[in-house]
Amino acid sequence: MDLNYTKEEQAFREEVRSFVSENLPKDISDKVLHHKRLVKDDWVRWQKILYKKGWVAPNWPKEYGGCAWSPIQQHIFDEECGYLGAPRVMPFGLVMVAPVIQNFGSKWQKEYYLPRILSSEDWWAQGYSEPGSGSDLASVKTKAQFVKSAQGDHYIVDGQKTWTTLGQYANMIFCLVRTDTTVKKQEGISFLLIDMTSPGVTVRPIITLDEEHEVNEVFFDNVKVPAENMVGEAGKGWTYAKFLLGHERTGIARVGESKRELEQLKAIATKQLRNGKPLMEDPRFRDRVTDVEVELMALEITLLRVLSSRTKPGPEASILKIKGTDIQQALTELTMEAVGPYALPFRPEARAGDWKGEPVGPAYAGSAAAVYFNYRKTSIYGGSNEIQRNIISQMVLGL
Repeated sequence: MDLNYTKEEQAFREEVRSFVSENLPKDISDKVLHHKRLVKDDWVRWQKILYKKGWVAPNWPKEYGGCAWSPIQQHIFDEECGYLGAPRVMPFGLVMVAPVIQNFGSKWQKEYYLPRILSSEDWWAQGYSEPGSGSDLASVKTKAQFVKSAQGDHYIVDGQKTWTTLGQYANMIFCLVRTDTTVKKQEGISFLLIDMTSPGVTVRPIITLDEEHEVNEVFFDNVKVPAENMVGEAGKGWTYAKFLLGHERTGIARVGESKRELEQLKAIATKQLRNGKPLMEDPRFRDRVTDVEVELMALEITLLRVLSSRTKPGPEASILKIKGTDIQQALTELTMEAVGPYALPFRPEARAGDWKGEPVGPAYAGSAAAVYFNYRKTSIYGGSNEIQRNIISQMVLGL
């Protein structure tokens, strides 16, 4: 297999780099590059810029308004955006639920929801995990009871979801719900699209270690959902969920973002002194940085091999998820070590874009602890890395 980029792919990279450099708002890129707090408007503004260009949905077929780019083009686009400081496109609508609707949804669902996802009119959240049902996703208990009515068939939903990322911004949520308790647990799950403005939906914040409001609990109390919001067949939600997770785990690799963070780490280690010399000249620290850089190069090659061999992500995506998150966490750990004691006076307010307070130590140290704390989650979300190893052993190695 030739893993070198073709002339056409190299030209495409230059086109992407030029467009992002010229059109990405500086206030947004400054937030990303300096690990400041992003708000809904930042993500939506960038998505609308990409939408106007026709680039907001690289992995969608053209018939639905997508780019129909090859997997390699999608990788190049993600890499350049990450490296240049573009916020990642919110994946819940564009990357996760949209392919499910395209492949399994009704004609009405495709015609109604897909354009609204493209235009950012709808902000989606993911309703998978529950208290006690995270890694064991098949044990979800949120219940959807079918009701036949002259006013319109519908489901009544009761239950709770947790770790709902940015659910405070969402007006729609795709949920795994239990519609049958008499069959094998995987066969009793369905995939339901729920309007979060419906009566009975409550969103409660969970404040994370970095003192940010990023995740939430979502409660459903007698929530009425039209039957037409069921995706595909009742009882097939487990199949649709696995299809969706393949797309999510491939994106978690984040090669471009890790390349950017690696360069920032090297820059910090060149400025920080240890025993009167730049930390980067310390052989032990330099060796650890080199180890991560080699791992990142290997991850990129593995990602390209996976993308080149198939058009849809399979169980190999679990390899990308494990190694990608290991690298992301290693980079935050090395950054914490590089800034040393300057990371200890953790100031959450320093992540606000308009904060005028004085930093303790160098400005680049202000966000080190917050980013470190935040990235503890990466080996858990999208399916914990322990679960990913089980998937690899069973579905890739055949053990």
